[in-house]
Amino acid sequence: MKVSLSVASVLVFPFAFSPLSIAVAQETQSSQLDPIVVTATLGPRTVGESLASVTVVDEEEIRSKAPAEFSDLLRGQPGISVTGNGSFGKTTSVYTRGVQNAGTVLLVDGVKLHSATGGGAPWQYFPTELIERVEIVRGPRSSLYGADAMGGVVQAFTLDPEQGKRGWVEAGAGNFDTQKVSAGASASVGNTRFSLSGLHKESDGTAIVENGEDKGFRNTAGLGRVVHALDNGGEASIMLLQSEGNTEYEGGNIDYMIRTIGLGLMTPLSESWQMGIQFAESRDESESFSTYGESTYNTRLREARWDNTFSFDVHELVVGAELQQDEVSSSQNYSETSRTNTALFSQLRLNFGPVDAQLSLRGDDNEAYGTNETGGVALGYKMDRSHRLRASYGTAFRAPTFNDLYWPLSFNYQGNPDLEPEESESYELGASGNYQRWFWDLALYQMDVDNLIGSGQIGGVDTRVNVDEARIRGAEFGGGYEYNGWRAAVALTYMDPEDRDTGNQLARRTKQSARIDLDKAVNNFAFGGSVVAEGHRYDDAANTDRLAGFGTIDLRAGWDFAPNWNTRLTLANVLDKEYSTARYFDGRKYIAAGRTAMLSVRYDIQ
Repeated sequence: MKVSLSVASVLVFPFAFSPLSIAVAQETQSSQLDPIVVTATLGPRTVGESLASVTVVDEEEIRSKAPAEFSDLLRGQPGISVTGNGSFGKTTSVYTRGVQNAGTVLLVDGVKLHSATGGGAPWQYFPTELIERVEIVRGPRSSLYGADAMGGVVQAFTLDPEQGKRGWVEAGAGNFDTQKVSAGASASVGNTRFSLSGLHKESDGTAIVENGEDKGFRNTAGLGRVVHALDNGGEASIMLLQSEGNTEYEGGNIDYMIRTIGLGLMTPLSESWQMGIQFAESRDESESFSTYGESTYNTRLREARWDNTFSFDVHELVVGAELQQDEVSSSQNYSETSRTNTALFSQLRLNFGPVDAQLSLRGDDNEAYGTNETGGVALGYKMDRSHRLRASYGTAFRAPTFNDLYWPLSFNYQGNPDLEPEESESYELGASGNYQRWFWDLALYQMDVDNLIGSGQIGGVDTRVNVDEARIRGAEFGGGYEYNGWRAAVALTYMDPEDRDTGNQLARRTKQSARIDLDKAVNNFAFGGSVVAEGHRYDDAANTDRLAGFGTIDLRAGWDFAPNWNTRLTLANVLDKEYSTARYFDGRKYIAAGRTAMLSVRYDIQ
């Protein structure tokens, strides 16, 4: 399906990353099975036109599944594998196409959220209750987003209340002494919209290791947004999201806080020139209390980004610049506590009837690890109104973290300031079909990774070195069906993540996974279930510590029992399956929660 040029030409970064931009563009589409996405390119395109492997989780799906954690939305999706050190706010890692956790970028309304010390995003602390949409883009995107977008990009869009809705109140309770309450309100004055949402939840939790004690979790989160529509068709906005609380782990507990702030302006400068400016800051802060003492790790990312979109008939060119600064404040005495990155980027989007083409190029200059140039090219061919073929090539890189580079000498371990970034080349072939009631998408890919950062020794001291190479090959299939109240989705993944030096399977990656979601709405009732299955994995690089595969079943039901009132019941891991995706350092397995139930009641204020 083709995006209206009049819409596409006015929706640019940062406005392109707002839920409103998607909603406006989506009104021009005849099918929700080929939705508008903005993460795969630097502007709105349908999934088919993006020439990328994309999965969208919309508000209806999020509300229906009512996941306990953000990672539950990602688990089992095509190309995605999730590991965790237990349930209820415990350390979580997301592997996209076999790339380690630090190689997947998390964006929140266009703002990057990550830890500069440990690498990767704080998935376990992100409040699912305050988002309305998730876009999962698989494949290299460093030519658009810079460092770490090697495996892919996950973007969460926070709540932006619909016209006519003034707010909501929701409360719920479940086993493990779990309770939560959330509320939101919105209003508008002239061309300005305001919204405010909040959440509090806590749980006594469950044991996270074999023969361990229950480990609890507490979270309080808030979201505020102000959007002002300009008379010239542009938009100015400010968004603040903060999530904080405490989580217990084996041997201690952590006080944590994550925050994103984004200030954006989009304005047309002429009929063919749109400009976007964004200033943003994200924080990931933690203070740990354990038997080994107290430790603090606070990181802050500041960003300024300038985008310009030029339209030439059916073609578009995006050029821009970005300035980022990572800062670290810690109880550890890092030899360096900040680094600055400057970047120039561009993307050319061309259309020649049934043929679409995209070219992207970006150059990053980081004062810690030097310069990196990345690029991408993608071609798509629309065979008929329902079928597309695509092919793409892209390069990407993952930056070494402050822990990799500057960790002070401790217990015969020290960081290595001479580390180079991991670099990758990826090739992908894809085909898709989109029909009135159902769709499918198939992708085949290969990724070659050089300079993998692993463990080694320099001068008898343990450290991090560039030693390994990896080749990751895979196939992904996704499909969906919607008709007469039925909604179904299928995701299948086969992957071969190989360490080229040893021939072993990369640690903590599974080769096979499958997910099936099925829901049915009948009058005022809704029923559904999900099945997720994953193959075995190894907890170590030597492939001697095997963790068995597993399968889980989730069930859910909802009832709109009165005007603006509804109640939902979710049962996760119905068969009470005990499974593990990682192992504790003493050899015990980290175990996920067993059967989990949650009953909630919600009132929508019209």
